[in-house]
Amino acid sequence: MFSGIVEEAATVVDIVKERGNLHITLKCSFTHELKVDQSVSHNGVCLTVVAIDGDTYTVTAIKETLERSNLGLLRVGSKVNLERSMLMNGRLDGHIVQGHVDQTATCVEVVEADGSWYYTFKYDFDREMARKGYFTVDKGSVTVNGVSLTVVEPTRDSFKVAIIPYTYECTNFHQIQAGTVVNLEFDIIGKYISRLLALEKE
Repeated sequence: MFSGIVEEAATVVDIVKERGNLHITLKCSFTHELKVDQSVSHNGVCLTVVAIDGDTYTVTAIKETLERSNLGLLRVGSKVNLERSMLMNGRLDGHIVQGHVDQTATCVEVVEADGSWYYTFKYDFDREMARKGYFTVDKGSVTVNGVSLTVVEPTRDSFKVAIIPYTYECTNFHQIQAGTVVNLEFDIIGKYISRLLALEKE
């Protein structure tokens, strides 16, 4: 379980493809605090640490994960948003994030707004999935590349988010531009409500 508060943007230092899997090695400042078998969110995807070597560690993304997320687009030098699992005795500064990416979206516009930035993202709309809670609502929560954000001006298949300077600098948002593919996780509370309403109609 995560909160969508990114700790650091790590750097990819090696990528090894093994059949349908991708072994991704990253370097970050808290590698020495990690343990093998620990869960860490990578661009919003919950992955297990499988190896640690000095100041780098490795995780493995399987075919299902690669098909649903942007991890297959990573290259050596790419920045990846990291968040370790949430401590149950801490504050929930973002929102409830599972680390289960629902689908990807594409950035279609970045607008600088006197020290902050507005990003617009567009995703493939599926009516059946929308009935299950896979959509955004104005002032609701959404996770973009593992970052907990507030939705602005949602449409059927797009939404905007406002990014403050701290988030811009400390996450990989400073590398996102028009055409960049990002990971989305829709709000789990909305999914539960949609499911409950569907059950009441059965």
